[in-house]
Amino acid sequence: MISAASAVTLRKDEKTPPRERILAAAADLFYRLGIRAVGVESIADAAGTNKMTLYRHFASKNELVAEYLRRLANQATAGWDQLSAAHRGEPNAELRAWWQDMVGHVADDDQRGCALANAAVELPGKDHPARCVIEEYKTAQRHRLAKLCAAAELAEPEMLADELFLLLEGARVAAQSMGLERLGERLSRMGEAMIKSHEM
Repeated sequence: MISAASAVTLRKDEKTPPRERILAAAADLFYRLGIRAVGVESIADAAGTNKMTLYRHFASKNELVAEYLRRLANQATAGWDQLSAAHRGEPNAELRAWWQDMVGHVADDDQRGCALANAAVELPGKDHPARCVIEEYKTAQRHRLAKLCAAAELAEPEMLADELFLLLEGARVAAQSMGLERLGERLSRMGEAMIKSHEM
């Protein structure tokens, strides 16, 4: 996730193309404040540009939101690809490494939940261009998880994928509404117990 500090740095860096500065500023503001709370003027200002330049690169705020989420989805997929490469041929180790990685994100007090899930709550309209980005990513993530569970030769891989996926989504919400006290520890134990319950 791009921090507020990096958005400011980008604003001062004239070598960074305007489109990248706009996306960096939007990423920071959308994640910290929420999509609906942030207007294009605020984004343009944080990016060190103006609304006309923003609209030259993005036809609408909705298109900017969709691209912001598309980039996050691609980053998350690339992160999982790296994890997979580090555990090539060891699906069980990959599954557990992925779970611990997710636990780390949820238990990080700098995080404000999953940006894509947050966006889904803010953007309920099925016609919003960001909705298909969110749905495609979440569906692909769950499908990849099920394939990994199957490769690890765990019983009922589809069911286990659902259990882990739903536990993770629920934990992200709980982190925001109930706090982080021992959340990482509990989430780690719960996920491990689920995985063990599917071992054959």
